[in-house]
Amino acid sequence: MLKIILRHVSLLILTLFILSFFSFSLAYLFPGDPLVNLTGIRDSSEQGYAILAQQYAMQDSFLSQYWQYVNHLFSGNWGLSFSSGLPLAEEISRSLAASVELSAYALIVSFVVGLPLGFLAGLRHHKLTDFALLTTSVIGYSIPVFWAALIAILIFSIQLGWFPLSGRISLLYDVPYQTGFILIDILLSDLPDKEFAFKDALRHLVLPSVSIAIVTCTIVMRITRRSVVEVMSSEYIQAAYARGLSPRQVFLRHGVKNALIPILPLLVMQFTTLLTNAMIVETIFSWPGIGNGLIQAIYQRDFPAIRAGMLAVSALVLTFTITIDMVIQIFDPAGRRPENATS
Repeated sequence: MLKIILRHVSLLILTLFILSFFSFSLAYLFPGDPLVNLTGIRDSSEQGYAILAQQYAMQDSFLSQYWQYVNHLFSGNWGLSFSSGLPLAEEISRSLAASVELSAYALIVSFVVGLPLGFLAGLRHHKLTDFALLTTSVIGYSIPVFWAALIAILIFSIQLGWFPLSGRISLLYDVPYQTGFILIDILLSDLPDKEFAFKDALRHLVLPSVSIAIVTCTIVMRITRRSVVEVMSSEYIQAAYARGLSPRQVFLRHGVKNALIPILPLLVMQFTTLLTNAMIVETIFSWPGIGNGLIQAIYQRDFPAIRAGMLAVSALVLTFTITIDMVIQIFDPAGRRPENATS
């Protein structure tokens, strides 16, 4: 176990340093003067330019500048946004929390819908219900996320008027920022109309969450179906039938648990897919997440926001992926790679 932990931690640290180096290099890869890209000041005097160059250590070597950049990252000094003038560390922490919130709710929707359908398809293997669910999953998997979001807006927002068109909550409510999760922040707040604010935020969540969850739901359903088919055809299930247990008893006592154990880690790994899709949907629904923020930063040529946002997203996805892979290898020896089996 210690070897697995050390290997994953060293891989995480090494990759984060590579990511930070790439993020730092973007200031030189963007078109124009690197100092202008970092400060946004184009028409400074010669003296002002010299002061800025000293502040950003432009006279030092490339590696020395990189080391100073890493120190600033660890101290929370990520620079200022050109567009808002606010510290990037604060802006990115808020927008990243909004993206994680949207992905988390979409993951819950995927589990709530995908798992029961996967069990139903697995238990009805090679029957009409199984074929119908498989066909539905193929259609759902083939629909692009942005297209599903636009269709949802057209039908449920514009035509029927059931859900809001965009945003995270109505402008009538001013929810204090605490955790970044809008529903939790409403519950923790002392708003006089907390119940109405909660319902309003919930209505804003429905369309973007469902739009993102469609693809992941089909994946969850197919993985669950395959696991149920394998488990229900195994020898210990046949032995349970031979002992006189009913199909309901066999399924509840032996089928559900053994089908879920190997697939739950794989299903959690879908969170990174959801986060990527969330960054697409945020722009369509004007959701104040990191994806929407990056698009706006690109439009406004806000280079510090671009490189800080890309570094934050990459670090989050990388940390989550490596952590989950480490947990899987520790608690599920069967999931370890073959090359580690002899070590």
